[in-house]
Order: sequence, then C-alpha cells, then structure tokens
Amino acid sequence: MYSFLGGLVILILGYMIYGSIVNKIFGPDDRKTPCVEHPDGVDFVPISAGRAFLIQLLNIAGLGPIFGALSGAIWGPQVYLWIVFGTIFAGAVHDYLVGMLSIRNNGASVSEITGKYLGGFVLQIMRLFSVVLLVMVGVVFMVGPAQLLARMFVQGTSAVSGGAAASTEFMGYGVADWTKILTVIILVYYFLATLLPIDKVIGKIYPLFGLCLIFMALGVGGVTVYNHIQFTQGVEGAKPMIELWEGLYNMHPNAANMPIWPLMFITVACGAISGFHATQSPLMARCLTSERQGRFVFYGAMVAEGIIALIWASAGIAFYNTGVGGDLTKFTTEALAKIGGGANSVYEISIGLLGPIGSILALLGVVACPITSGDTAFRSARLTIADWFKISQKGFAPRLILALPLLAAGYAISFVDYNVVWRYFSWSNQTLAMIALWAGAVYLCRNVAPGRGFIAAIPATFMSAVSVTYFCLAKECYLMLDRTLAYGIGIAVAVLFFVIYYVRVYSPAVNNK
Repeated sequence: MYSFLGGLVILILGYMIYGSIVNKIFGPDDRKTPCVEHPDGVDFVPISAGRAFLIQLLNIAGLGPIFGALSGAIWGPQVYLWIVFGTIFAGAVHDYLVGMLSIRNNGASVSEITGKYLGGFVLQIMRLFSVVLLVMVGVVFMVGPAQLLARMFVQGTSAVSGGAAASTEFMGYGVADWTKILTVIILVYYFLATLLPIDKVIGKIYPLFGLCLIFMALGVGGVTVYNHIQFTQGVEGAKPMIELWEGLYNMHPNAANMPIWPLMFITVACGAISGFHATQSPLMARCLTSERQGRFVFYGAMVAEGIIALIWASAGIAFYNTGVGGDLTKFTTEALAKIGGGANSVYEISIGLLGPIGSILALLGVVACPITSGDTAFRSARLTIADWFKISQKGFAPRLILALPLLAAGYAISFVDYNVVWRYFSWSNQTLAMIALWAGAVYLCRNVAPGRGFIAAIPATFMSAVSVTYFCLAKECYLMLDRTLAYGIGIAVAVLFFVIYYVRVYSPAVNNK
C-alpha cells in the first residue's frame, strides 16, 4: 500500500516540479496559436483549457494504461517504478514537446514535426509509420471495448439479477456474436467522429465519459487500498497489496523466458510513454488558445494517465495475489492467464472489487478510454494523410474520401487475432515515441539552449535501447536473437544514436553559441 500511495505522491510532485522545469525550458509565450490565427470550424476550433485537458486525457488514455498496466503487473510491483518515473521523465516530456512543437508549426502532425527536425528521410518513414500505427490503434481500441461490452451484456446480466451462474447468451447471442455486432456499431461511431467537426461529437460526449473514467479510477483504487487495510486487520479473503521491496524481482511464471528488460517496458506502453500520444497532442494543439495552457493540457494529462496505470497495476497485483503479502514468490500460471487476459481481467477485477452494480459504471469508464482514443486515432490518420498530400479538410467530401479507406482497413484488420495486433502495436508505439523524443531534443538544442536538449535526449536514448532490444528479441519481430546479443545490440544502437546527436546536433550548437 505504501508503495502505491508513494507512487501517487511522486506523480503529483512530478507534475508540479519537473513539469514546471520542462515548461520553463521550452518557454511558452503569447504568440497566436493556430486556432486563433486561422480557425476553420472543423479541426482548428478554439477550446477552453479545461475541456482540452479532458479531451487530451481521454484521447491518450486508451487500453494502454489499463490492459498494458495489468499485463505489466505480471512481472511484479517493480512495474510501479516504470509507470511513475517513465511518466514524469519520458512520457509527459514527450507529450508536452510534441504538443508545443505542433502549436509552433501551425498544428502540424507528428510526422511533419519529426521530418522538420530530423530530416526528409525520417519524414517519409514517419508519414507511413504513423498512419499504420494509427490504424492499428483504431483496431485495438475498437475490438477491446467491444469485447468488454459483450461480456457485460452476456455475463453481467446474470450477475446483476443475482444469478448463480454466468449467462452464456444475451438475447440469443453469445460473447463472440456480440463482439462482432458491437465492433460494427463502434466503427459507425468512429466514422462520424472522424468526419464531423471536433466540437460537435468529441467535444459533446467526452465530459460524460470523463466522469465514468474518474469514477472507475477512484472506485478501483479506493477498494484496492481498503482490501489491503482489511487484510492487515485479519479479515479473511481480503486481498493484500505487494510492496515494492517485497517483490523487487521477476515474478513472471515464465521468468526464464520473459525478462523484465525490455518486455515490461514495451508491454506497459501508454502507462509510461506512448508514441500514440504524439499523434494525439496535435489535435489539441490545433485547439488551444494560448501556449501557456500547454503544461496543464499535455504534461498534466500524461501524469493523470500515469495515475490510472498505477491504479490498475496495483489492483491487478493485489487481486491475483495467491500468497500472503511478501510470501508470494511469483504469480501462478493460472493467475498469468487471468491477469494478462485483457477484457477478462478487467471484467473480473471490476466485478470482484465493486460488485455488479458499481462495476457497470467502472467498466463503462474502461470502455470510454479506448473508444475515446480509437475515434481520434482514425481522425489523426486522416489529418496525417491530409498534411502529407496538402489536402484541405474544410469540405466534407475531402474528409470522406480519406476516412472511408482508413475505416475499411481498420475493420479488415479487426479479424486478425487481437493479441497479435497488440504486440505489433506495442513495439511500433514505443518506437514512434523514441523518434518523437529525438525530434524534441534537436529542437531544444538548436532553438533554446544546447544543454536543454538533454531533457529529451536522455529518455530518447533509453527508449532507443528498449525498442531495438525488443525488436531483436521478440518472436513477433522474427529475429529472436540470443538474449545477450539482443541486449548488446540494443545498447550499442542507443549509444550510437546518442553519439550522433552529440556530434551532429549538440556540438555544433555549442560552437555556434
């Protein structure tokens, strides 16, 4: 419990202290923002800072801080360290820099931003890479909530009515059938959210989803802490939380083949740092009326997401704790199947902690996260392609021409095994974050002060090692190199990238000063 509460305090202090340092380094000023200079009523629409924060949070808080945090919890409470410090020093810096650079580049997409500061070759790669990632995000955030809602419909009906056994059908359809039906319904919503002005659909429904999300976080976190207190008082059946110092080792049931580095750092994804956020920050960069709102909207929303991830990681560790406090040596194979089960684990935890009625609102909050990221994923893909080919998006027809093939591709990919799509999403997600951080480092070094670039260059180097090591090691990337060799290549490439930055960017900037 103390590790969890300490993590919450550090996240809040991180926003207040390090967030202020990052903001001061960047130096927001009173220049006109894109929506003030040329509003178009579709994507460049002035929005208040409070609404922008809520939209940004719901845009970025997809399945990552929930499914990713739960999956990362399989390795034990050391996941707290990555969520907390990754959020403060990497994820929030990443989101802030991309958002602010987008403001200063007329609301440009992340591909255009990275291309400007890292060169034409990176520009072309990032254009294609970001569109593919966004479509995969849309698929992940379309199928995930459909699965959760399907389970609510089928099994939740008997739980609410007091049935002794879970139902296998609802209105004559099983979970698989309802998943397909709900996937199509969500896709129709994505179609509308992708095409219509940002304040007509997204701006209207997000406050309601935000309330569900807040209730979910407070409910799950509060009951998890309460259960731990009950356990310390000797209440039978209460689930104890595991302190960091009790489980600072690899708890994975298959620890020999599932090392913490780099697998946990890739699996947690959005709960610590996410390249997907780099595609979302420009959406709100087009809507802020002042640069001075950037720290609250961009850095603050990522810290809020880190809190959500911390809550779900701690809930998963406690809920599937089959031992007693520090006596737990590792998760059992059965617990692994549950805690890494995505929709299944979220459903079980919500029902188990909050009961059938309270869990409905909690699950709606969980469903709201991916849906409110999936809609803007397709929207961002449309805008990325529009920036790429210089296609005006004021008219309805150009938006329709770009949106239809993107949504069709997303629907086709939705038939691929969900776990496979998630693994590819996780790696490409962290790789995009790495590239975006390097772009931020170059900007700060050349346009602010040479030494200031290190606040982005250091986490960029770290993420370079994570991404390259995972690429060399993971079976879905097909290299499957020896672990020692993969570690060596990952570290060597990260050091190479840092040396290139130091020689080609930092040293010239120092000499020019």
